[in-house]
Amino acid sequence: MSVTPKIISMLLAATALTAAGATAQAAPASKPTVAEAERFLADTETTLNKLNNEQARGAWVGSNFITDDTEAIAAYFAERYLTASGEAAIGARRFSGVKLTPESARKMMLLQQTLVFADPKEREQFAQLQAALNGAYGKAKYCPKKADGSADACMALGEMEKVLANSHDEAKLKEMWLGWHTQAPAYKQKYSEYIALSNKGAKQMGFADTGAMWRSQYDMPPEAFSAEMERLWQQVKPLYDALHTYTRHKLRATYGPDVVPATGPIPSHLFGNMWSQTWTNLYPILKPAGVSNSYDLTKVLEQRKTDAKQMTQYAERFYTSLGMQKLPESFWERSLLTKPRDRDVVCHASAWPLNEKDDVRIKMCITPTAEDFTVIHHELGHVYYFLAYGKQPYLFRNGANDGFHEAIGDTVALSITPGYLKKVGLMDQEPDVTADIPQLLERALSKVAILPFAYTMDKWRWDVYSGKTKPADYDNSWWQLREQYMGMKRPVAIDGANGFDAGAKYHVAADVSYARYFLADMLQFQFHRALCREAGYSGPLNRCSVFDNAKAGAKLQQVLELGASKPWPEALKAISGEDRIDGGALLDYFAPLKTWLDQQNAAFAAAEKK
Repeated sequence: MSVTPKIISMLLAATALTAAGATAQAAPASKPTVAEAERFLADTETTLNKLNNEQARGAWVGSNFITDDTEAIAAYFAERYLTASGEAAIGARRFSGVKLTPESARKMMLLQQTLVFADPKEREQFAQLQAALNGAYGKAKYCPKKADGSADACMALGEMEKVLANSHDEAKLKEMWLGWHTQAPAYKQKYSEYIALSNKGAKQMGFADTGAMWRSQYDMPPEAFSAEMERLWQQVKPLYDALHTYTRHKLRATYGPDVVPATGPIPSHLFGNMWSQTWTNLYPILKPAGVSNSYDLTKVLEQRKTDAKQMTQYAERFYTSLGMQKLPESFWERSLLTKPRDRDVVCHASAWPLNEKDDVRIKMCITPTAEDFTVIHHELGHVYYFLAYGKQPYLFRNGANDGFHEAIGDTVALSITPGYLKKVGLMDQEPDVTADIPQLLERALSKVAILPFAYTMDKWRWDVYSGKTKPADYDNSWWQLREQYMGMKRPVAIDGANGFDAGAKYHVAADVSYARYFLADMLQFQFHRALCREAGYSGPLNRCSVFDNAKAGAKLQQVLELGASKPWPEALKAISGEDRIDGGALLDYFAPLKTWLDQQNAAFAAAEKK
């Protein structure tokens, strides 16, 4: 949901204080006591819980009945919640040094992991910059010119992405890539202003900068988290390198040696994606020679006329087969599963907790495709997480870290194997293990290819927030990281001092942390390996499905119920027996593919020497 700067400005000008904020501001100057701290937490959780429920309902209406009025309503309730959470964060600082129970101390810590602007004018300016950046990104279009210099029809991002996904015309790919990336410099100045103001809000809460605040949300010092990310990347880098080498050979054969060099970085416009973050659209070029996958889940679902509710019921049966509860009746009554004919809705798949009881919903325009079959299994992962930690106090009703929430549904999606499809009647005959390479390669183009992109997205921003990377160096730093970690380069060199290619990605313009996706990619394989072990499975990890295994389900439920009540290493240990994230599970899963890639790359290298 987008919010206009005017609406935000009006809302941020409001001066009313919430109960939590009033309690914090009215607190006496005397040394705080444990009793006062506990009372503050109780009052704050009550207030935030109520405001959060109101915000969720406003956002639901705003996404499902899109009008200027519903946008304003959603913005109104969102601002009430944001104001209260900011005031609670300031109030929590008063109790620093008070000896509290581990549970209460954790709540105080969680409350303070947010930006706070004591000056209402700064809050207003921050919100206006947020809205302006979101708006500029959303409105950006590339307007090509005809041969005679006259303007051609402008193209939105979605149209350009389709060209990158489907075309093999190198000149056209370059045009689309450059056409989109040249839009971002228009809001580079606003972004640098936003960075400076965001840092001011982080410093008011005692953090060195916003990047340090982001890294502090992982139950370890910021420097330790940076080191963990690098350790994990180095662990899985050999697999990425093998995939990159194989892809180079195939792209070189497709576009020729003048476009794709034998060594060094590869031009980034050739990977079938505007940001080269996933390479799934390259599969037709990269697929193994002489191997065809005759099974088509989309075709099966279409032939059976599988509707949206039935698609969702397949996913529900997976979770209930693990011993989890059936979805509440209200889920079926209140969720949006198909696109309405009479109005616009935000069709992007999402899961929603509307209260702390059992009002959970899905908003998704489901179609009978293999992709949506996977997505609905993923989205119900969020829903079952909501239900599992619903009995936790308000401040613990969240994932153990932001990567956990994404990883749960992805873990279940890894169990959508041929064996699972056969058990639920969607496949007649399970293929031989020798047919696994095409499936593993296609999955690696998503799960493996994204790893260095997800890591360096935030690595770049940490340097921007810390001041190490100045606005004039935004592009130089961005492409240094692209080349070092991804083995890619810009299709055409430009004046780096004026460029802002990073801003061509939504999560930069909208300031959404990307480390969660890197962690989720690692965690899902670690969770999958642990659940397969719990189920007593032995065999190739990519063939394991925990469908219909109560032991694996009980192990999963145990970690879901914890929510954010414990540091995430404890939650990880509860499911896996390990207290560190281990990229080795991802390597185990893709081991057959790594062997195959190494063989292919050796054959390519030998052929080039002849």
